[in-house]
Amino acid sequence: MPVKVSVIVPVFNPGTYIEDCISSLRRQSLPPDEYEVIFVNDGSTDATPARLDALAAEDPRVRVIHQENSGWSGKPRNVGIDAARGEFVMFVDNDDYLGDEALERMYDYGVANGADVVVGKMAGQGRGVPVELFRRNHPRATVENAPLIDSLTPHKMIRRAFLERTGLRFPEGRRRLEDHVFVTEAYLRADNVSVLSDYVCYYHLRRDDGSNAGFERFDPVGYFKNLREALDVVERYTEPGQVRDRLFRRWLRVEMVERLRARRFLKLPDDYRRELFREIHQVVVERFGPGVAVGLQPTQQVVASLTAADRYDDVVAFAEWEATVKPLTVPGTIEWRDGALHVSFTAEYACGREPMTFPAEAEPAMLEDTPKDVADAVAWVGAQTAARFQQATADLLLKERASAAQYFQPVKFTRETVPAGDDGRVRLQLRATATVDPAALPDDGVWDAVARVKLGGWTKEIRLGPVSRTAAPGPAAGPAAVVGGRAVRPYWTEPHRNLSLDVGAGGKWLGLNHAQIAVSDGRLHATVPLHVPAATEVPMLLACAARSLEVSATLTPAAHGAVIEAGLPADALSGEALWRIAVCLAPDAAERRFHRLPLAVRVGPGGIETVKAPRPGLLLRLARRARRVLNTARGKVAARVRAGRV
Repeated sequence: MPVKVSVIVPVFNPGTYIEDCISSLRRQSLPPDEYEVIFVNDGSTDATPARLDALAAEDPRVRVIHQENSGWSGKPRNVGIDAARGEFVMFVDNDDYLGDEALERMYDYGVANGADVVVGKMAGQGRGVPVELFRRNHPRATVENAPLIDSLTPHKMIRRAFLERTGLRFPEGRRRLEDHVFVTEAYLRADNVSVLSDYVCYYHLRRDDGSNAGFERFDPVGYFKNLREALDVVERYTEPGQVRDRLFRRWLRVEMVERLRARRFLKLPDDYRRELFREIHQVVVERFGPGVAVGLQPTQQVVASLTAADRYDDVVAFAEWEATVKPLTVPGTIEWRDGALHVSFTAEYACGREPMTFPAEAEPAMLEDTPKDVADAVAWVGAQTAARFQQATADLLLKERASAAQYFQPVKFTRETVPAGDDGRVRLQLRATATVDPAALPDDGVWDAVARVKLGGWTKEIRLGPVSRTAAPGPAAGPAAVVGGRAVRPYWTEPHRNLSLDVGAGGKWLGLNHAQIAVSDGRLHATVPLHVPAATEVPMLLACAARSLEVSATLTPAAHGAVIEAGLPADALSGEALWRIAVCLAPDAAERRFHRLPLAVRVGPGGIETVKAPRPGLLLRLARRARRVLNTARGKVAARVRAGRV
């Protein structure tokens, strides 16, 4: 079979971190004879070369190329391109890993859309990844109709014929931002770029030891010299005007202004801060015209203006003020309706411990002159935040705790101004309701609710929970539910009291220990605090010391929960045996789980009678506790397997 995809992995002293990468590459759903993996060992001095040679000896998909250390990832990737046989090449770093279906999905999507470049959804574990770009699929994306420029890491799938036709390669040598130069040119020269957002293709990791190359403190002089090369690419392939300004704005915003803001800037040593500021000031003055900064958010415009004016002390003072600004979210009602969890919340920003206030009347205005001082800057930001309030947005994302995969949930929101005193100022609040469909979540696991609030110059994320640890716990998180063949439990975490969803939940956490149960005329009737969208048939298990018996039960919605009903076969239960009862609430799940009800039955002189389930003896309780500890450990391993890390 022709090779569809060549995966290129530059390797330098990854240690054990390469194992997750190797495992994910070997687990790919693409047939084994349709892809190859090329590891380019860039002079590693650890045990990795021997590990890769052994892997290649046992796996025909794997090739290993050894070379002397080149100083950075550019040359190893170029060597891999030259050695590749695939229709597409996919770049993967040696300490990251792929989703199990990544190659197959990205290849099929690229072929279907005639793409030269395929950008797969990313999840960041301990490091940031683009969010807005992956809000939805973009089969035909450009730098004008999608925020492509937000994703400049090399972890893309690229058509090899496109690379050969254009001669596009990575800059080589010990340098930074070689991926910016390469990816920017690829975007601007490709016939089509496709963005796949409905499946997490790439897991971008921060090592526990913090040794990722991208997290090392850089030399500002060399860094911004390399950055200018990316700007050169933009100038080479665009005309002066709005498109070029929009692209330049990405580097001004991400690589310059954001480095000079709030705690990120303040935590740096003063001498390094000054050197960083000096280099950024030079690039801003040399390369960016007035149209670049105009499109920034108000806070970013202030930092850019102060930087261009070479006012280091004011940039520091503004950063100190911004460090006190935080999002504030207050949960509202949380309830199940029609098989979906409806989550309402209010969001705004706070300065210090108090909600921020803004002028009630303000008009949009350009920042024509650099603020005379920080107080002037703060006042202008406040006025422009109020004037642009109609652009504010609120979102709810669910983020899977083990893998960091995250998905936007459908949300509706309103913008409200709330009087904040006698001085005519107001609070700017967003009132939102998100609709969470657990059946749409791709995996079982714990999903944390994260509010994403965009207001004025701030776009920040915060776990959805009470205002503070001392605040009231807020509304109930709602009962557990059975939706789409899964048991789902919304709950408040401890001790922080943030909202999370346990998808695939089980045991006492489903509330079955609070069931109200009765047996009459050989039929069991149990009312449980459980939401079910529709009646369904579920299996029920009756077990005694000697044997077990499975019968059919019905699970039906009720006014205050759900009702479980089943006929109990008296003849089969006859004798002195005590029968415990468990029910499988999600029979369509990949693995059936039975959850015990808090009673037992036996056949007495008057027929079937209920007996409170006896409390297990001390030794049995200890054994069960040990089993729970073991199951917890197994669960953590299973989560890593689902996330592709084992």
